[in-house]
Amino acid sequence: MFIGQFLYIFLTWFINPPITITQLVEVVRGNGLKRDYISYNEMGPNIKLAVMAAEDQLFPDHNGFDIKAIKKAQKYNEKHPAKTRGASTISQQTAKNVFLWQGGGYFRKGLEVYFTFMIETIWSKKRILETYLN
Repeated sequence: MFIGQFLYIFLTWFINPPITITQLVEVVRGNGLKRDYISYNEMGPNIKLAVMAAEDQLFPDHNGFDIKAIKKAQKYNEKHPAKTRGASTISQQTAKNVFLWQGGGYFRKGLEVYFTFMIETIWSKKRILETYLN
């Protein structure tokens, strides 16, 4: 199973994912399949910078996880249990959107950690951002 996952992640470094679980769920819901992939070089520099500024300012420098943001969110969530705050990085959101389903739970979050580690190990930051923006 690990070898199959590794090969799929490795292949998606070079080719766009054929379909993601998120896209599959939308098809099942009757919303159709919307796919307009564009390459990293076709994306304007401002969109890349804007997304990093809004979503994950440390994206170029971290290994997929922003430990400070996680600790800060954990503290906040302990004080405000009814209004939780997340700390997912662009890498984590990419792992979730490409390989997992939407929603929460510790099991999915654990898988998200695994897939985040894998894409951070195999893909480049450029590929992670390109996939996230698509």
